[in-house]
Amino acid sequence: MEALRRHVAEGVPSLNVPIDVRGTAFQLRVWNFLKSIPPGAPVPYRHVAEAVGRPAAIRAAANACAANTIALVIPCHRVIRGDGGLGGYRWGLERKRALLEREATKACRQDGDLPYESRPSSRRRR
Repeated sequence: MEALRRHVAEGVPSLNVPIDVRGTAFQLRVWNFLKSIPPGAPVPYRHVAEAVGRPAAIRAAANACAANTIALVIPCHRVIRGDGGLGGYRWGLERKRALLEREATKACRQDGDLPYESRPSSRRRR
């Protein structure tokens, strides 16, 4: 519980707790990759598909993100559309936007600049 509290309250970037996740082999590969995306550096669905060895499976990668039910552990909000748009999010686009903006602000404080995909000019609001 302490790890969860720190993750939510203090923005500790990764939540390493034992979990019993069930899904297809492809979903598990996608979810495992999502845990490696650093806060403040969102990637497009295309990048996720390529990272798990299925570059043509962009829609399947998006569906795997949508099937994720434990966003605190598997940060599917860090995946965006190729054009910089938010895409979808099980818990609503406003929450996804807020999470990405919070992480981008922290990344900016640490690095002095926002990742390209996080910059407001590259993201269309829908």
